[in-house]
Parts: sequence; structure tokens; C-alpha cells
Amino acid sequence: MTQISFDRPDPIDFLDIDSLLSEEEKLVRATVRDYVEKEIVPHIGDWWEEGILPQEQLAKEFGDIGLLGMHLEGYGCAGTSAMAYGLACLELEAGDSGIRSFVSVQGSLAMFPIWKFGSEEQKQIWLPRMATGEVIGCFGLTEADSGSDPSSMRTNAKRDGTDWIINGTKMWITNGSIADVAVIWAQTDGGIRGFLIPTDTPGFSAIDIKKKASLRASVTSELILDNVRVPDDFVLPGVSSMKGPLSCLNEARFGITFGAIGAARACYESALDYSIERHQFGKPIASFQLTQRKLVDMMVAVQRGTLIAVHLGRRKDDGTLTSEQVSFGKFDNVRNALEVARTARSILGANGITLEYPVIRHMANLETVYTYEGTNEIHTLVMGQAITGLNAFT
Repeated sequence: MTQISFDRPDPIDFLDIDSLLSEEEKLVRATVRDYVEKEIVPHIGDWWEEGILPQEQLAKEFGDIGLLGMHLEGYGCAGTSAMAYGLACLELEAGDSGIRSFVSVQGSLAMFPIWKFGSEEQKQIWLPRMATGEVIGCFGLTEADSGSDPSSMRTNAKRDGTDWIINGTKMWITNGSIADVAVIWAQTDGGIRGFLIPTDTPGFSAIDIKKKASLRASVTSELILDNVRVPDDFVLPGVSSMKGPLSCLNEARFGITFGAIGAARACYESALDYSIERHQFGKPIASFQLTQRKLVDMMVAVQRGTLIAVHLGRRKDDGTLTSEQVSFGKFDNVRNALEVARTARSILGANGITLEYPVIRHMANLETVYTYEGTNEIHTLVMGQAITGLNAFT
């Protein structure tokens, strides 16, 4: 006869997912969690309210910990597993989506294309300094009129002798105005190419996007390229198609699959603690049936999302992860994280709308995460095509 344990399970790790992780993975997670709790959480509410990010301080600290490009091999990068990178993203976003975005853009969108498609000289020039945080990068793909359809971009690069002349604009670019180098994707006669553009190049400018009600502790910019001239050795030689930027986005989406659950976990923990401490009608609101239903729904969503992320992490390390499976993770984990944040907000009542608690900040941030790196609708169509064999994009 099966023995049933009546010991109270861990309310934060109900399914004992920790048992699926190696000691090295737990150490990486603990290191990042400790940093976030000590250096991010005490300040992030103020940074978010003021719309600022102390990027120079954070870049150096992230570099010291080894977070920047951590899943890449060589060139000063830590060379960790994909799982370790995912767990780091989870802990960073438990602090704030903007913090995880900074690391994700640096490693997966700026460093990864150089590492994957760059020349050896380009790798040697840029990657070691980006790994330490000395150089900040950004990724220029999205435009005002080509978000979900990036292949329709208008930014173009034309040959002029041994140089290239680049014209166009990019929109919603994380780290844009603080970057030292921009990875810009442009139409050419030979396909879509990536260009490494130092941001002090004449004709390059960045304008911060103001009045954001989401992802406020993050720099978001419009990039303008007005007859920017770069030599041929500034072109990424390893790709000349949409495969280049899309592979970078896939790397970032993998991090979001983990990161969104970090935000959801922070909201669930906040609501659980609050419900036990908050008394109404002479007892904790956690003792009410409706509140317990909400808490259980949140706990199940966080645990399920964590299991999905861990499974995809294992597949990525095994080399068997597909882009459609990454879409699954981004699609399901972000929408469920947003629902967890909304439910947590309802448990906190009026206190849920103040920055004294993390919930409303995470809820607002997740509205952006729901849209960037492929909207929820786009990932729906990616998976729809995968299961039917039919293209519904056009």
C-alpha cells in the first residue's frame, strides 16, 4: 500500500522541482537570487517610479558575476549551460523584467549574433569587453511599421566602394541610447545583413522613448541611421537572411520562458505572505475559501510554468529544442504569469496598486513582455502552423 506523506509541502516549490536541478545549477540560481535580493529589490521600486536604470553600475556588477553572455563559450564568457542561463533569467526577472531585459539583450541579442555569425576579429574586439560590462550592446530589428513582420523592414544598406551606407530607423530598442555598439539588421541587395555599428559613428543617433507605463526601469529608444557609413569588416559575415535575427530572438525568447515565471513567483510570494498577515473579520484572509482558490491557482501556474521552462532547458542543452517549442514556452508562461500578477493584485486589494509591493510593477511590466520578442498572437500562429502544416500568417 502506498504511503502518503502528510508533511506540509513547500508552498514555493510544491512539486519539489529543485530535485530536478543539479548542484551547479542550484549554485548559479542561489548566486543570482542573493544578488537580486540584496542589490535590486531594495531599489527597484524607486528606479521604476523614476524611470531610471543605473546602467553603468549594473553592467559592471553583472559582468563581475558572469551574467553577460553567460551561456556563450570563450571570449571571456562563462560558458554555462542553457539551464543555468534560464535559471539566472528567472531570478533576475523576479527582481524586475527590465533587469532581466538588460542582461537578455546584452547576451542573447547583442553578443550572441557576434558569437554566432561574426568574424574571429569581430569576436575578439567586442565579446570580451561586452562580457565584463565595459561595452553595452543593443539589437536593432523592430521598426515602427514592421514589428511582427520584420522581413518588411525599410532600413537598408547600400554598397559604396568598400563601405556600406545605412539609412533607416529602428523602434522599441532596449538599451538603445546607452549602447556602445548596435547590431543593426538591414536590407541589402544580397539579403538581410547584420552590421556592427559603434554608436559614436556619424549619422547614428538614439532618442529615448518617454512616458512609458511599463518596463520603466529599462532604457527603450528609437534609433536613427542617417547615411551611416561603415567599412565592410563591420558586417557580420556568417549570415545573409532572416535566419540571423530570428535565431537571436529565439535565444531571447528562451530566457523569457524562464524570466516570466520569476515575475509570477514574486507576485505569488507577495500575495501569499500578505494573505497570511492581513486580517479581516478577525482572521487572516488566507483562511477564506475564495482567497485559497486564488492562491492555489497562482501556485499551480508558477509550478507548471517552471516545469515547462526546466523541460525546455534540458532540451536546449541536449540540442533537441525546436523554435516552435520555444514559442510554446514564451506563449504559455507569459500569459499565465500575467494572470498570476492580476490575481495577486486582487488579493492585495488597494495595497496592490502601490509600489510598496512588487505586484503592480510586475503586472505592468508583463504587459510589455506579452508583446515583445513575438506577440502572443504570433506565437499562436507559429504553433498553429506546426500542428496543422498550414501557414496562417498571410
